Amino acid sequence: MQEQHPMARRGNSVIGIDLGKRSYKAVLLSKKSETRYVLTSFASHDVPEDLATPDAIAQQLKQLLRELGGQTRNCAIAVSEPGSLLRIIEQPSTPPELLRNALRYNGLSMLNQDCKEFVLDVAAISANGSATETSSAPPNLEANVTVQSPVTTQMRYLVGGMLRTQVKLISEAMAKTRLSVDILQLAPVCSLNAFEFAYPEVHGKEAFLLLDMGHLQSTVLIGRNGELTFTRSFDYGGKHFTQALTADGALDVNAAHLMVKTGDAGMAEICRTTLTRLATEVRNSIGFFEGQHETPIHRIFVSGGLSRAEMILQILSDELSLPCEIWDPLENCEVALAMAKRKTLQNEFTSLNVACGAAFEYLRS
Repeated sequence: MQEQHPMARRGNSVIGIDLGKRSYKAVLLSKKSETRYVLTSFASHDVPEDLATPDAIAQQLKQLLRELGGQTRNCAIAVSEPGSLLRIIEQPSTPPELLRNALRYNGLSMLNQDCKEFVLDVAAISANGSATETSSAPPNLEANVTVQSPVTTQMRYLVGGMLRTQVKLISEAMAKTRLSVDILQLAPVCSLNAFEFAYPEVHGKEAFLLLDMGHLQSTVLIGRNGELTFTRSFDYGGKHFTQALTADGALDVNAAHLMVKTGDAGMAEICRTTLTRLATEVRNSIGFFEGQHETPIHRIFVSGGLSRAEMILQILSDELSLPCEIWDPLENCEVALAMAKRKTLQNEFTSLNVACGAAFEYLRS
């Protein structure tokens, strides 16, 4: 979930990078004071889906960095990886290092998954967890929450893991760039960090649902009163959406997306049909959360490339009977960009949540 190098003194500027499956995104953020953060550059660069060697990844990163500009070497990396692990578990209070080792060797009994091939990290997310806070999920959601016996001294922990081979691949690729990697984190954790920074009142005092629509999968994060209570990812994203629009290649991709943008009626029906699957997964997640916590979700905060289309937001709002709105990870940041770049940002900010979250984590640590 997070890999840090504690010996290096943290700088006041950092490059946050989101290694997505369809595009790499980067932000250059500076910290002027405890409450003042400034965006000085950003970049987005489409990449091939089959990047499999350190050299191939490094080549794409170097191009991204050229587009980004800036002088800092400090870097925080977020990784969107369908093979990663993100769970909430409940255990007696345990030092994170001990719990990490226990999970590595007893993953099958603690997580229903062998963890020996994962690099793991653990963070406490509840100082006063109890079995009344979480309970067993129905079969289709069983990966999200593990519950022990109802003892009030239980703590809730967020467990993140990335395949060791993936960590090695990224580390070797980064070594070929000029950057010093201080943080390596999972994308959903960074998205949550960005939301907390951008909307502290909502994060701290309300029930909230974040829906991040990526290329290969989408992720739902649900929390309340500043605490993450539910996490789930499922295999539906921009790739599946585009395949449905183009009938697997029968229609040009750019033409299909333009028709969505302009609100074509025929395309709206295709969108509604394919988005039904996404809406069902989100609805099930909401139902599970509300059933456990008796706390209603009033709106859905959406991010990712698909969220740029008004038609998609409207269909999801209709299907879920809840307002679906995009959120701005730079809500509490100053923006110091040239006018042309500032205009581009208006179309790109919905996809910068993960990169921003990685940068925020670095700057506030």
